[in-house]
Amino acid sequence: MAGEPQDDCLFCKIVGGHVPATIVRETATTVAFRDINPQAPTHVLVIPKAHYENAAALAAAEPALAADVLREAQAVADEEKLESYRTVFNTGSGAGQTVWHAHAHVLGGRGLQWPPG
Repeated sequence: MAGEPQDDCLFCKIVGGHVPATIVRETATTVAFRDINPQAPTHVLVIPKAHYENAAALAAAEPALAADVLREAQAVADEEKLESYRTVFNTGSGAGQTVWHAHAHVLGGRGLQWPPG
């Protein structure tokens, strides 16, 4: 069921403390941790503690929680002292989503080209 922890979800296991992660921030509704395969000097994932398959599902079901994720992305950028950064939500395998739990990538610390990909 949407919003409920999923036994087979890596990020739900991180939220539950069953899989280790380098956590940089945690609130009542979100967790932010370093990506294990960083694509920039700063690469932090911000996830809702509640399980939603992707950003679109999260925004449709719980817009306030989606806002919490975005607010925490800014807080991560502030703590990392990033003057500029990119926030990315991959939705679907064709866009590069590999973990089916909504998450924002906060990338910074180097120049980021456009278009991405």
